[in-house]
Amino acid sequence: MNKMLTRIYFVLIAIFLAAPIVVVAGVSVNEKQSLTFPPQGFSLAWYGAIFADAGWRSAFFASLGLALASAALAVAIALPLAWFLWRRLAPWANIFQILGIAPFTLPPVITALGLLTFWATTGFYGQPWTAVIGHAIFFVTLPLVTLSLGFSAIDRSLVEAASTMGADDKTVFRTVVLPLIRPYLVSGYAFAFVLSLNEYIVAYMTVGFTMETLPIKIFNALRYGYTPTMASVTILFVVVAALIFGLVARFGDLPKLLGAMAADDR
Repeated sequence: MNKMLTRIYFVLIAIFLAAPIVVVAGVSVNEKQSLTFPPQGFSLAWYGAIFADAGWRSAFFASLGLALASAALAVAIALPLAWFLWRRLAPWANIFQILGIAPFTLPPVITALGLLTFWATTGFYGQPWTAVIGHAIFFVTLPLVTLSLGFSAIDRSLVEAASTMGADDKTVFRTVVLPLIRPYLVSGYAFAFVLSLNEYIVAYMTVGFTMETLPIKIFNALRYGYTPTMASVTILFVVVAALIFGLVARFGDLPKLLGAMAADDR
């Protein structure tokens, strides 16, 4: 009886969580230009509009470029920082860890407002590269956490053995450390990429209307009415996120990458 109630409970939770996606997916294949569910007819034209319409196509590539660049910059910041924290070269090293985690723990609007003030003061407000830096700062927490998990899983005796054999720090990092943390590096990049692709507030408050990403394009398009194209973009986001996280789960230990301990390790 308890097992049946547990199953029913989880089925209801699954339905509750999946219902918005099902509704949006139904709207995205609506034949008519309206946000109605159940869909009236069936058409994939709204998915084609993402790439056929110049505005949506430009927003798609803007979001893609922003996500690729900002995730790479976030990893470039997090990797040496995580390496430094793992080695504990200074007693005040934890301060940098707190600084690395702080942007993601604050409400996005606070981080966005701080970036807006900074770029407006320096005179660079509206430049596309400011959004790259803004997203990298905001999402650096993700690769920092995954890389910190990766470094904590390294057997320090391997590093000591390599050093004893005469390898310098660069050689140790390249031949011993980097191969061991590569899955954590890739997963950190993937997490930052997906969230950057969907982020609106920081991008909007750093570049305004000078660069339309897909989230900004959706909000701007709302002023002219509702079209199923917005729903198709949403489903595209869901598919990309599921694909990337599916690949991370397929080629890496996703629970471990998320910080969970395997049952046999406890």
